Amino acid sequence: MTVPYLTGNYAPVTEEVTTHELPCTGSIPENLTGWYLRNGPNPHAAASTHWFLGDGMLHGVRIEGGRAVSYRNRWVRTSTFTDGATGLDAHGQRDFTAGVANTHIVRHAGRTLALVESSFPYELTCDLDTLGPHDFDGKLTTAMTAHPKTCPVTGELHFFGYDFREPYLTYHRADASGTLEFSRPIDVPAATMHHDFQLTAKHVVFLDLPVVFDLETAMAGGGMPFHWSDDYQARLGVLRRDDPHGAVRWFDIEPCYIFHTLNAHDDQDRIVLHAMRHPDMWRTGSEGFGAGATLWRWTIDLTTGTVREEQLDDRIAEFPRIDDRLAGLDSRFGHVSVARDGHGALLRFDLHTGASTAHEFAGGRIPAEAAFAPADENAGGDGYLMTYVYDPATDRSDLVILDATNLAADPLATIHLPTRIPYGFHGNWLPDNG
Repeated sequence: MTVPYLTGNYAPVTEEVTTHELPCTGSIPENLTGWYLRNGPNPHAAASTHWFLGDGMLHGVRIEGGRAVSYRNRWVRTSTFTDGATGLDAHGQRDFTAGVANTHIVRHAGRTLALVESSFPYELTCDLDTLGPHDFDGKLTTAMTAHPKTCPVTGELHFFGYDFREPYLTYHRADASGTLEFSRPIDVPAATMHHDFQLTAKHVVFLDLPVVFDLETAMAGGGMPFHWSDDYQARLGVLRRDDPHGAVRWFDIEPCYIFHTLNAHDDQDRIVLHAMRHPDMWRTGSEGFGAGATLWRWTIDLTTGTVREEQLDDRIAEFPRIDDRLAGLDSRFGHVSVARDGHGALLRFDLHTGASTAHEFAGGRIPAEAAFAPADENAGGDGYLMTYVYDPATDRSDLVILDATNLAADPLATIHLPTRIPYGFHGNWLPDNG
């Protein structure tokens, strides 16, 4: 039987590569100096029970002085990769150093961290050498989400961990220096898949949605151990940042699943949340993504206790990103990737007016998530979208750089890579001065 996530551009690459002085069509902006890094599953044994479960591999391009200096790819050397660790220690307790570190790559307090939501992060150099698991000097006692949020005002890192045992959800906050200074459980009634959450200047917003832990699947070792439940509520939880030990207010919403939020911000006595909404997820198994996600807005009225839910666009897309310097603030523009039925595009939404622009990739070329790279110090201003794009005609990939403010125009630069980059998850532009 052919396994879809082990064929085509889902198939893992088998070698770690280092190449220097990459050819480029167009001109790389001179004001970009740093690394573009992206994470994704790449099973070392060329086999896994689900796309989400393959060993993490980072793909990085070094840019400086208008040149693409190098490309390299490296597996993250977790204990699962090197020693076959299973996630349980000799006493049957959770071993959070065991994991695949395959979902995201972020930087905080000088550390570059490869993330997966089932375990500790792993620290790497920008050259992609693995330094080891990072547990915040022994203070972290849960797994860590792959979608932490950095407050652009305080520099704090906000994140959570979820578990199949109580407490099912734990909220954490590290200060700007990387010290874990706060942890507390969040009361939810069952083990559900909490993939993402959001931050505003005043609040933390949790997503408690009806994709629940499936013990039978977990014990059998077959695929993702979660399934949709019509009996579990869908709700948003709001915690005040100035009262982190206080009560979480819960607001019911229509059943759905959200892998990825775009952003959230405070609007007087309201919270505005933008995210990619799936109508459901994994009703009959954990393969595929059902009907797909579209961009929605939820407006939480803290005075009336109500939520207004609005669909903003009908195009199927995922991987929403903003200028991260506006995380938790009113970011006017958001970007998403379209990769469906051989059609590839990037979309830019004006969240204030509802207008949108698109960059269409011809010839069946498919973009991954597009990270925003600032062009200057003006948060929310000019910048670039950077994404790996797979070309099925050549079975190779490029790093494409687009002007975010003129998205429909031709790429500013197309950096030609020496290999194929399999479809993956999340990445970031990590500037040298960031």
